[in-house]
Amino acid sequence: MQHIHYDLGQQSKGATVVVSLDKQANVLLMTSSDYRSYKAGRRHRYYGGLVKRSPARIQIPSNGRWVVAIDLGGGSGKIRSGINVEPPPRGNLPTFRQSSSVVRDIQVREPVEPVGDALGGQTWDVFLSHATEDKDSIAVPLRDELAERGVRVWLDKTEIKIGDSLRRKIDEGIRSSRFGVVVLSPAFFAKGWTNHELDGLVTRTVAGEQTMLPIWHDVTAEQVRGYSPSLADKRALSTGEFKIAEIADQIAEAVVGPVAD
Repeated sequence: MQHIHYDLGQQSKGATVVVSLDKQANVLLMTSSDYRSYKAGRRHRYYGGLVKRSPARIQIPSNGRWVVAIDLGGGSGKIRSGINVEPPPRGNLPTFRQSSSVVRDIQVREPVEPVGDALGGQTWDVFLSHATEDKDSIAVPLRDELAERGVRVWLDKTEIKIGDSLRRKIDEGIRSSRFGVVVLSPAFFAKGWTNHELDGLVTRTVAGEQTMLPIWHDVTAEQVRGYSPSLADKRALSTGEFKIAEIADQIAEAVVGPVAD
């Protein structure tokens, strides 16, 4: 049967096919296999029917490759037609949750371009500082989780080693990043930092704003307090309470906001 054929390609369930006609005609929405049967004059399934008023809107019932055929039922004449496919409704967004009071209160800054080759010569969303021993257990997994959420992370390549100036390295990192994270662990504290360096680690502004998010890894609140009473009082997240993916969710929401699919 003479007809007009539109191959819609792969389409998603819930999408709507909008068909415009200059006269009444049969409009058939079919899978590609049913369309082959239609062309061959064999029995076939379709969605649609005789359209007397334009435009016609037909919803695609399932994911797959879809075709539209338009004919006059064997009658003579020409049809002018057009096709448009509207995507399926987005539906509801994820349930709104108040941002974590922990992450929400950490300062998010406008980064400044670093000097020379520091931090790879560019600014980042998150500066992640850690002891060498914690690289595989938390630093790299957290970086990867954040990257999946669209967060650009500078994983301190040199890491923190004995003899480094902790305050200097942290200052370099947070200056050129929007958000700072430091992993506090037994390995971190074993570096032998002075109380002076630890006391000012995460509170660096005149107003006393917290400039970095401590993540407690394999340490309890009492253990942190034993290393540094001032650090134990700072807002922090613990890998004993949250999964790494959950920590990444909270950081990503603070830095780049929720992401729509």
